[in-house]
Amino acid sequence: MYPSGNMPVQTVQEIGQLLRDERKARGMTQADFAMMLGVGRRFLIDLERGKETVEAGKMLSALAQAGFVLRLGKE
Repeated sequence: MYPSGNMPVQTVQEIGQLLRDERKARGMTQADFAMMLGVGRRFLIDLERGKETVEAGKMLSALAQAGFVLRLGKE
């Protein structure tokens, strides 16, 4: 088990699912969540669907704005 809800994420699909779950937990529409994150709605839709070619910088910014902390490490 991972402490404090920490879990390994290996795909863009998993990142998209985390953001979708967070958006829904906040009771927000995609448009409102995208505005809060500072990205366009189309970008958020693509990210939530796990599109592999989303811009990495925007994805990292969106994660930070949503309150996620990115930690990198080796197994």
